[in-house]
Amino acid sequence: MGNREKKTDVILIGAGTMSATLGTILKELVPEWEITVFEKLGSAGEESSNEWNNAGTGHAALCELNYTVEKPDGTVDITKAIKINEQFQVSRQFWSYLVNRNLIHNPQDFIRSLPHMSMVQGEENVRFLKKRFEAMSNNPLFRGAEFSDDPKKLMEWFPLIMQQRPLNEAIAATKNEAGTDVNFGALTRMLFNHLESENVNIHYKHRVDNMKRTNDGAWELKVKNLESGTIERHTAKFVFVGGGGGSLHILQKSGIPEGKHIGGFPVSGLFLVCNNPEVVAKHHAKVYGKAKVGAPPMSVPHLDTRFIDNKKSLLFGPFAGFSPKFLKTGSVCDLITSVKPDNLLTMLSAGVKEMSLTKYLIQQVLLSKEQRIEDLREFIPTATVEDWDLVVAGQRVQVIKDTEAGGKGTLQFGTEVITSGDGSVAALLGASPGASTAVHVMLDVINRCFPQQMKEWEPKIKEMIPSYGMSLMDNPKLLYKVQTSTAEALELNERKPIVS
Repeated sequence: MGNREKKTDVILIGAGTMSATLGTILKELVPEWEITVFEKLGSAGEESSNEWNNAGTGHAALCELNYTVEKPDGTVDITKAIKINEQFQVSRQFWSYLVNRNLIHNPQDFIRSLPHMSMVQGEENVRFLKKRFEAMSNNPLFRGAEFSDDPKKLMEWFPLIMQQRPLNEAIAATKNEAGTDVNFGALTRMLFNHLESENVNIHYKHRVDNMKRTNDGAWELKVKNLESGTIERHTAKFVFVGGGGGSLHILQKSGIPEGKHIGGFPVSGLFLVCNNPEVVAKHHAKVYGKAKVGAPPMSVPHLDTRFIDNKKSLLFGPFAGFSPKFLKTGSVCDLITSVKPDNLLTMLSAGVKEMSLTKYLIQQVLLSKEQRIEDLREFIPTATVEDWDLVVAGQRVQVIKDTEAGGKGTLQFGTEVITSGDGSVAALLGASPGASTAVHVMLDVINRCFPQQMKEWEPKIKEMIPSYGMSLMDNPKLLYKVQTSTAEALELNERKPIVS
């Protein structure tokens, strides 16, 4: 067994979208920095970022009803939708910069235009959708959207959904042509190919087993080469933990106080995938419905056209499952070993609070294929068992922490960044909107961890993201310029946005 030691400037743990994005940004800001990446699997983008392990939606709040809530006074709060849309515009700008600089190529391999639609059934839901549409249509970020409750118009929008549907059923939808399908697996591989060309040291089949402080304030990582079995020691002044569900264990090993009292609850996802090309050809959109009463936000059903390996596919889901693993390739002991003395009370409190989620997961796990097809028939009345196969998607670890609003053991649905007080460690936890907002999230990491350099780096950041530091919602002309230029660079054939 060997025991080598190597120093580097930055260590990225995990070869997913987040590490790929952070590494690419840092290489543009400080090309002289030496960056090392450790990934326990054999290639990049094989866990959460893999195209079969996520919905492939460019989350811009154009269709996701869980990003807008109806308040007690009947009005619809679109604050979260605005925030997520602005963040996705940041991602589009960065990707466009990379394409225009020839740092990545063939954007059609990872992003395509695809209408985003919301579809609801029942008179109460139709009223909500109309109010949501009215609240959003006056905002420049969402202009160009359409609303209809006319069956003939809906037949034009999604014939597969309307085929043989009862005419007396209350149904409505919104449509936005600015939606996208994003292959985050392909994007991740592109970014790591670029980083490799920039002499970033990428080590696959290497597992980080521990990390600890050195006397000079740096971090020493104990890394196991899974092929040779040798143990290596690597040190860096900054470490980013982007290991998906595996991030929590590494964060705990760091011992930083900011990582205390945080737990994780794993939820697995399953999708139905259509195996009939004739059915696949009849649908061309991402259509999001509304979660059933009592179901968690991540259970929002959607019928998605996907483009994977240049082939058009059709997926429906997600159906929730349960596994104690924090990663698809993880261990059945992941959940139990994540419980520590400092987060035990937090985890127990969450267990008491989230009995309804536990019940929901049990119900989902026990569903037969026929019962899943019955759920699909709410979207496609003519769906048959023979046309669909069940595939297991990725594992998502929902963050559990103590919050002022929710109290002890509050389950968080979203993306969380944890940073040490001195900025030497950052870890990404949580789930959706995740990869869609990776550029915004990684800029936040950089701002938190390198505050002294931000003034020096700001001109370059603005070159990469022209809207940096500004609200696109409050600058319609800049929004028009950003949407038009990014659509051209990314070869998106969406309608031109409206500018006032």
